[in-house]
Amino acid sequence: MTTRPGNHGDTPLRPCGMGLSAGAPSHTPLRPAGRTPTPRRAMLPTSVRYQRGIALLTLLLKTSRPPRIPTCPPHVRCGRRFSSSALPCPPRPSKFAAFPVSAPTYRRSVRGRPMGSLSASLEHLRYPPARRDDSVVDDYHGVKVPDPYRWLEDPEAEEVKDFVEKHAELTESLLRTCGERERLRRQITTLFDHPRYETPYRRGDKYFYFHNTGLQAQSVLYVQDDLEGKAEVLLDPNLLSEDGTVSLSMSSISQDAEYLAYGLSASGSDWVTIKVMRVEDKKPETDSLSWVKFSSISWTHDGKGFFYSRYPAPKEGGELDAGTETNINLNHELYYHFLGTDQSEDILCWKDPENPKYAFASQVTDDGKYVLLYITEGCDPVNKLYYCDLSSLPSGFEGIRENKSMLPFVKLVDNFEASYEAVSNDDTEFTFLTNKDAPRYKLIRVDIKCPEEWTDVLKEDGKDVLESAKAVNGDQMVVCYLSDVKYVLQVRDLKTGQFLHKLPIDIGSVYGISGRRKYSELFISFTSFLTAGIIYKCNLASESPQLEVFREIVVPGFDREGFQVKQVFISSKDDTKVPMFIISKKDIVLDGSHPCLLYGYGGFNISITPSFSVSRIVLTRHLGVVFCIANIRGGGEYGEEWHKAGSLSNKQNCFDDFIAAAEFLVSAGYTNSRKLCIEGGSNGGLLVAACINQRPDLFGCALAHVGVMDMLRFHKFTIGHAWTSDYGCSDKEEEFHWLIKYSPLHNVRRPWEKSADQACQYPPTMLLTADHDDRVVPLHSLKLLAVSPQITMQYILCTSLDDSPQTNPIVGRIEQKSGHGAGRPTQKMIDEAADRYSFMAKMLGAEMKCLARNEPWVAVAWAVV
Repeated sequence: MTTRPGNHGDTPLRPCGMGLSAGAPSHTPLRPAGRTPTPRRAMLPTSVRYQRGIALLTLLLKTSRPPRIPTCPPHVRCGRRFSSSALPCPPRPSKFAAFPVSAPTYRRSVRGRPMGSLSASLEHLRYPPARRDDSVVDDYHGVKVPDPYRWLEDPEAEEVKDFVEKHAELTESLLRTCGERERLRRQITTLFDHPRYETPYRRGDKYFYFHNTGLQAQSVLYVQDDLEGKAEVLLDPNLLSEDGTVSLSMSSISQDAEYLAYGLSASGSDWVTIKVMRVEDKKPETDSLSWVKFSSISWTHDGKGFFYSRYPAPKEGGELDAGTETNINLNHELYYHFLGTDQSEDILCWKDPENPKYAFASQVTDDGKYVLLYITEGCDPVNKLYYCDLSSLPSGFEGIRENKSMLPFVKLVDNFEASYEAVSNDDTEFTFLTNKDAPRYKLIRVDIKCPEEWTDVLKEDGKDVLESAKAVNGDQMVVCYLSDVKYVLQVRDLKTGQFLHKLPIDIGSVYGISGRRKYSELFISFTSFLTAGIIYKCNLASESPQLEVFREIVVPGFDREGFQVKQVFISSKDDTKVPMFIISKKDIVLDGSHPCLLYGYGGFNISITPSFSVSRIVLTRHLGVVFCIANIRGGGEYGEEWHKAGSLSNKQNCFDDFIAAAEFLVSAGYTNSRKLCIEGGSNGGLLVAACINQRPDLFGCALAHVGVMDMLRFHKFTIGHAWTSDYGCSDKEEEFHWLIKYSPLHNVRRPWEKSADQACQYPPTMLLTADHDDRVVPLHSLKLLAVSPQITMQYILCTSLDDSPQTNPIVGRIEQKSGHGAGRPTQKMIDEAADRYSFMAKMLGAEMKCLARNEPWVAVAWAVV
């Protein structure tokens, strides 16, 4: 498979959404290591919060080191289909709660049980008032659109801080009444306390891998001289902060394994500071590179330095709490850094001030001769591709620095018609993975001396999507296909594309592939809904290569017996067949009585594939929850056509697909509307919010993480402008009319006025965001939070709260020192999972069940319907 620029297989890419460190469903799909070399993936609004590691679907498609635990929105790129204490801990209140939270103030509902409400005895909360400024009205192409909570867009305003503090208080008071909160925290903590490993990779004469003993805040980077030798800690990010909120967001080893360059992120922000250390004696160097974002680290083979990407330093004076600002990210630039020099001396290799929204990523080829420049403008799988022959520079980089000129890149592809990702090269002959005239991708070859002549090496498959290709063992390659949302691995000839071997794997996901052309050994990491993780080793020099278990991640107390996984294909509103995975206890009775959690994403060409999740296992085992993932349109499960069918003017298809999946679960007897919870993050948060606006009667609970809620203004903040490739932009009249129809913020209504059932209301809803989320900035959730309780219960209703049919709670959970999801420490993930799922349990009326000591936890029953 291709590796991200700057990665080159030294650090296998990790899943963007796998396993949820705290067990929540991932917001970014698992993808083979190293897929996405362009920066667009890192900007995606995909949630990295639930990745096992740091999450590159996060995050950045360009990070040399794959992410570990995902949560991202549509931002720059998280990967092409796009991708982490035995005793319960007390809840951690938001940093905004400056004083002890008082007991909740409740008011008992005098109504009977309305559709979607908890019960006749459920009491609802008193919401803090939010100032409504009716003077703020925007004119969109002749349409007047009020924005009364515009003031919530300023995170530094005291009024905003007060709003956040009071809502954090309110939510904490409600969570204290959730009886399953501490039991869930205890069960998730216990099950999460197991050793985890990531795909090992080889650099020079050493091996490197990430490992977490169980409850460490961050995974630790290890190094060993050989696979049988003693492993030593190379870099432990847990020593960099007391609370574990400084994370290792990317890393890259120099060609000779002498140096490690690594990126540190604080509080989950997308901003990264690059540092350097010597591998042999683990001594830190003085190098420190700031204001890095959506970047890779790509070493030149002489080991003198590396390429990276950054934005200009902000103009604000004084101390800036990076990650809390909302300023738009413009004027990305590519630099080369010489080891041992100050950042001010770095060589500016490329910029394009005429196109300030462009993003740049670099990749040094395996032979060290060329550096490739990937240029993207949004999150679509398209890019320009330039190259520079480093061996042709008369005086090397020193000459470039003296002349103060940029690198002399040659434009191989100078349009945004398709995606091109380098797989390998032999001198001037390059092999690329592309979707040029191939929506399910193919491999092509070109000699850059004859750039007009492109030939197919591996043609597009008639049904399956070519996810990745990686050059290994001389002239071989490992290709990874996605077939009905299940991974297929093959070994093929690199020169001809001819099939050589199939590498048999179970039904699940490949989340890491590590290998190089100079070596015959290959490492493959695999996971599934009921497999925590297996790392396979394969000797490709063998006549008949076999996968051998190198490491297996074992979760103490967990047994697959007792669970079943099904894949069904449901009919959407327009009769399109949409796949959905259903995970439950084995042989459940379909009587409509089971609590159910339905997860979705549906955007940015990201595929949501099978992955293991501690929290989902706990919910299924102890609460009897049926967990489901709907692979709706907008994702990459069936290639670019599937993606386009759920983007721009077709975005409503995503909501129709998700609603159809929910209706199927009810009609098939898995659950009923009062016991059905929906969940999604980032773009999936938008999905959840839009669906409760359109069908509030269908759901018993909703969990929307870091969602894109203001579809008319999202492009004005941080990297939001990159998402217009999937959403459109309100600055354009036609696209404004697409967006205004489903924008969650602008479609809050009184359900009881549209339903024959006058008691119909919004389901209990939790909006989750974080103070350092500079991908999907918190203002999205805050404005919707202000609108939801205030408009539906006060402004639109124009009556007192005592008379409001809206008795179900609508609350916000605002995490402190956290971002879009990447780099979140283990305890924070566990705490958040316990909070949101105890809220869900209370709203659905689900209670934890005690198990007999000899009762097995969970052979797997698999069925495709």
